[in-house]
Amino acid sequence: MMILYIDGDAFPNLLKPIVIRAIERLKLETIVIANKKINIGKSQYVKYMIVEAGADEADNKIVELLKENDLVITADIPLADRVISKKAHAIDHRGAMYTEDNIKQYLAYRNLMQEIRDSGEMTKGPAAFSAKDSQQFANSLNSFLQKYK
Repeated sequence: MMILYIDGDAFPNLLKPIVIRAIERLKLETIVIANKKINIGKSQYVKYMIVEAGADEADNKIVELLKENDLVITADIPLADRVISKKAHAIDHRGAMYTEDNIKQYLAYRNLMQEIRDSGEMTKGPAAFSAKDSQQFANSLNSFLQKYK
């Protein structure tokens, strides 16, 4: 059985009801991992795990528990790369599916932007999370779950 892992750090509030509905509908075992208390909603299928504070503690715990074909919801591209390398699946908060075919591109772009910021250059952050992003996520999640669940 596939397990859904949610990287709880910076998980958008707009996605919580979408995810809970999918979890309940499919009776999908879910583990929310973060370094602080996060609540995505009540469900008998959701477990919460708090890890120690630290930059990659939640990521490390997800990768440790992850098995092939599990799904991770995360906006963390380095985590998504680690997920893909374990033959699991990853989707970001805006509905983009990370795959073997595209993860290196996402990672290279992320690293390039980090280098630019580290050099002192001011860059725009991502656009504000919107209802359109929420709808795109819902569509991608539902499409994935229909295919793999």
